[in-house]
Amino acid sequence: MDKSLIKGYIAARVAKELRDGDVVNLGIGLPTMVPSYLPEGVHVILQSENGIIDTGATPSPEQADRIHYTDAGANAAIAAVGGAYIDSAQSFGLIRGGHVNVTVLGALEVDEKGNLSNWIIPGKKVPGMGGAMDLVVGARKVIVAMEHTAKGAHKILKSCRLPYTAINCVKLIVTEMGVMEVTDKGLVLTEINPEFTVEQVQEATEATLIVSPDLKPMA
Repeated sequence: MDKSLIKGYIAARVAKELRDGDVVNLGIGLPTMVPSYLPEGVHVILQSENGIIDTGATPSPEQADRIHYTDAGANAAIAAVGGAYIDSAQSFGLIRGGHVNVTVLGALEVDEKGNLSNWIIPGKKVPGMGGAMDLVVGARKVIVAMEHTAKGAHKILKSCRLPYTAINCVKLIVTEMGVMEVTDKGLVLTEINPEFTVEQVQEATEATLIVSPDLKPMA
C-alpha cells in the first residue's frame, strides 16, 4: 500500500466506529485525522483532557498567538461554538466517571489480551504517561489506530514487552492491513484490506489471529 495513503485509510475506517453524539477523545498524531472522515450527519463532541469540551477547528496562526489552551499534542486549540473550557479536575472527572464514549490512540505495542503499551521505550526520555492511563480505563471503548508494523517489526504481539499503559483495555485494533477485535479467545480478524492476503496479515502479526467466518473487505 502507498505509504502516503496509510494514515488516511486507517483514520477513515476508525471514523465508521463513531456514532452521532459520541464524546470522543483523540490521541496525538494519526487519531486527530479521524474527524475529517466522519460520515455525513455524524457529529461527535471532541474532548481534550487539557480542558476543552467540543474542540473546534484548528486555529489560524494569527489566532494561535492569542490562545492559551492546547490539545494533547501541545498545539493551540479552541472550543467550537457551543463548546466549553473547563479545568483539569472537571476534565479528568469526565474521563474517570465513564462519560467518554470512545478514545482513539496509537500504540507502541498491543497484545492479544488487549494490553496496551504506548508511553515509553526504556532508555528514552519522555515527560510521563500523561492522560492516557486515565483514558484507557475510563473510556467505554478503546480503539488503537496505528500502522501494523514498525520498520517491519511486530507491534501486535502475544504479550507486550514494553511497560504497560493499562491491561485488558483495548477493544478494537485498526491498521492498514485489517480490523481486529479483542475477544476472550484472542484477536479476531473481522475485516481485511483487499491489498493483502490473510497469510500476509498473519505474517505481520506475532499474535495468532482467529479469522472470522464472516471476514469482510475493509471498508
